[in-house]
Amino acid sequence: MAEKKSTKSFILRVDADTMDAIEAWAADEFRSTNGQLQWIITEALRKAKRLPKRKKEQKTEDNNDE
Repeated sequence: MAEKKSTKSFILRVDADTMDAIEAWAADEFRSTNGQLQWIITEALRKAKRLPKRKKEQKTEDNNDE
């Protein structure tokens, strides 16, 4: 059974030049602006090793410990 992911909405204020850069980057990557922001945040969290582990990854690690 697929796990449902919940999303939370929030307001983000960025200056016009930053928003223009994000929109251009999103267009270059064929993503929406929202999708690009999600990708940027996820990549930053991944690189900082701040993302929670996925259940599948935890199971694999648990099996490797045995």
